[in-house]
Amino acid sequence: MVRVRFLKNLYNWTLSWAASKYAGWGLFLVAFIESSFFPIPPDALLIPLILGDEKKWFYFASVCTAGSVLGGLFGYLIGLVAMDTVGQLIFTSLNLQESVESFGRMYASYGNWIVLIAGFTPIPYKVITILSGAMKLDLAVFIIYSLIGRGGRFFLVSALLRIFGSPLRKFIDKYFDLLSVLFVLLLIGGFVALRFL
Repeated sequence: MVRVRFLKNLYNWTLSWAASKYAGWGLFLVAFIESSFFPIPPDALLIPLILGDEKKWFYFASVCTAGSVLGGLFGYLIGLVAMDTVGQLIFTSLNLQESVESFGRMYASYGNWIVLIAGFTPIPYKVITILSGAMKLDLAVFIIYSLIGRGGRFFLVSALLRIFGSPLRKFIDKYFDLLSVLFVLLLIGGFVALRFL
């Protein structure tokens, strides 16, 4: 219960932060590091920022997409030049080393589609960015599919929040505890999905 209260306080603080001149930079940073090593998706910050200032939905979606794709390029670089050291350390810390081997084999046939699907779904994008570099997926293909997948996801979420912002904010306020649990389950589900692909 204490953790949920902490999350609720963090959510309320983030809502108030939407008007700050540093909100965009904070979102960019979270989106960047999530695409290469951080476990929490940027949606956790994007959603309350837009609910705090719905008029900035396009700006926040653009910042989130840019940060995520640039962070993805950093993940790609890790896979390309440091897979045996930094890449393995990241996968070990996420307990995904066994999944990476089987998942890596799919890249030969489906690399570009994997980038697109992972960019749009809860599958941990950082795993895909690092593997893309390790498997030497064509860089132009990686960038294009990352822009489509990540941009599609963040702009869709942002547009929905712009349209349904006020009722959605009331809904989140009312059911915050349940939604927090669902968010954690979805996050865990993304990592579990990697094990079965």
